[in-house]
Amino acid sequence: MNKYNFSGLITVRTSSSRLPKKCLLPFGDSNVIVHIINRAKFYNIEPIICTSTDQSDDIIELIAKNEGVKVFRGHLINKLKRWSDCVDYFNINEFHTIDADDPFFDGFEMERSMSLLKIENADVITTTKTSASGAASVGYSFSSKLINNASSLFPGNTDTELIWNFLDKVEGIKMIALPETKNPTLKMRLTLDYEEDYWLLSTLNRILGKNISRDKVEDFFKNNPEFYLINWFRNVDYHNNQNNANL
Repeated sequence: MNKYNFSGLITVRTSSSRLPKKCLLPFGDSNVIVHIINRAKFYNIEPIICTSTDQSDDIIELIAKNEGVKVFRGHLINKLKRWSDCVDYFNINEFHTIDADDPFFDGFEMERSMSLLKIENADVITTTKTSASGAASVGYSFSSKLINNASSLFPGNTDTELIWNFLDKVEGIKMIALPETKNPTLKMRLTLDYEEDYWLLSTLNRILGKNISRDKVEDFFKNNPEFYLINWFRNVDYHNNQNNANL
């Protein structure tokens, strides 16, 4: 019997370009990827490591096995195919994405997203606008059927890292945005892409602890109104890079 509420695919590789091997950076009493695994368990989400077959990711598989969690290794650059092969391998019908660079994700928001996916019989529940803007609280809930269909359209060595450029090509997709429940005006960049992000996130972890709730995180930013300045300017850099990649 599965003790978890739902499956969370932790998409991770060591070949990050902006901040090399960021998933292995020290974080609290372990490192970033172990922190992500343990936070998923804390929220009763089944952590499934979804990494590549590249030799550089051997360390990821070793960590997953040491932590006693499932691991799947698939295509290096075709993320759609990696996801599709992973859900087939573990016989998963739906899942939530957990980015390995979002160490303070909100498990309750993820559960709300997965519930909406089932209630609406949707193909995908997208993140809230606040989360996508840098707050990094929730990922995407997907039906595995959608991922399999999308993957079949873009086989082989297609680079599907920017997933929405490819999901938009799937006809008849039922997509719903997760309604906002948080304060959209509060400035927080809680994703790990740059060195400044690491300074902020590791400091936050040291002050508040690894399994702190998102409400407590928001309270900290409200009570320390200049803390966000450490890395907020990186939001502009990140979105510019994303826009350039879409050209």
